[in-house]
Amino acid sequence: MVITHIEIFRFSIPTKPFVIATGTMHFSQNVLIRIYTDAGIHGVGECSAFPTIVGETQETCIVMAKEFAKIFIGTDPLQIPDRMNDLLGFAAHNGTIKSAFDMALFDIAAKHAGLPLYQYLGGQKRSIETDITIGISTPENMAHAALELKAKGCSIIKIKLGKDLHDDINRVKQIRNAVGDEMILRIDANQGWDFDEALFALGAIAAYDIEFCEQPMRTWYDDRLPELHANSPVKIMADESCYNHHDARKLINSASCSYLNIKFSKSGGILEAQKIHEVALQAGIKCMMGGMLETRIGMSASMHFALASPNIVFFDMDSPLLGHLADPVIGGIIYNGYHIEVPDTPGIGADADPAFLESCEKWLIK
Repeated sequence: MVITHIEIFRFSIPTKPFVIATGTMHFSQNVLIRIYTDAGIHGVGECSAFPTIVGETQETCIVMAKEFAKIFIGTDPLQIPDRMNDLLGFAAHNGTIKSAFDMALFDIAAKHAGLPLYQYLGGQKRSIETDITIGISTPENMAHAALELKAKGCSIIKIKLGKDLHDDINRVKQIRNAVGDEMILRIDANQGWDFDEALFALGAIAAYDIEFCEQPMRTWYDDRLPELHANSPVKIMADESCYNHHDARKLINSASCSYLNIKFSKSGGILEAQKIHEVALQAGIKCMMGGMLETRIGMSASMHFALASPNIVFFDMDSPLLGHLADPVIGGIIYNGYHIEVPDTPGIGADADPAFLESCEKWLIK
């Protein structure tokens, strides 16, 4: 089997504004990749650029996608490690757009085997419940949003923080007072605090029964994460500090965190995510499956991977529920409330709606 041609789509998804500590996103800066083979099988991959976190934009992803596609033409898509090493040999970093190519390759491999991706990866079905994220706003607005989510049956809320230290503490206080003691609350500062702020904030919010805090400090303070972790009454999850399995190894060996967040947009896809999971599994460090602003295509791939990764016990897979104003996906995962069901069709089981793609800018590489 060889790759014959590749389609690249500017896959922009209109969304409600989403505010985190590092900035506001007004639309999902996604790119869709379709890799075609001479066996009549094509694979689909999606990535979602989040420039304030990964440093990639939709434009940079498209530019690099054209270069990567040229490298892939005429090669065997089933040799996934070789293909991803080809991309690494061409360009370091660029994990977001690399993840779309990786995803499409795994889609082809699973379809070739006639298996849903989670089975191809050696997994089995289990109950998955995602949290729902509340973007940064006033403490009152966030508490109101939390109450609305509770009324809809949500049981796990992730609270975005990192804009103002004292407002952040008040945000958590008002949300906990509004929803009561039953709901699980997680927080994500998205690198919004420095060391002293993080230590103060984590000490102040511990009284509100917080499951963990994601990425309290900028990555340039990673050398102080062990000290913060040792002194924090709230467990710490590394997100932006963990891109690959080498980052995972260093974070674990330095006792910098209790948990790791795995995202394809950071790892460059499933292949590297498997290595992160293995490093964490061997060390007894539990993981979260996360994402950026992917549609149900990208989230379907994440779900398949999570089902094949027993050390993933936390799930932040809510991007299609966060304000996407379009759902341009055929097939794929189904949200049953906040529980996620995955299809048993071969591969990822999701593709883009042809009608939506007609409105998308497209490039063909052959």
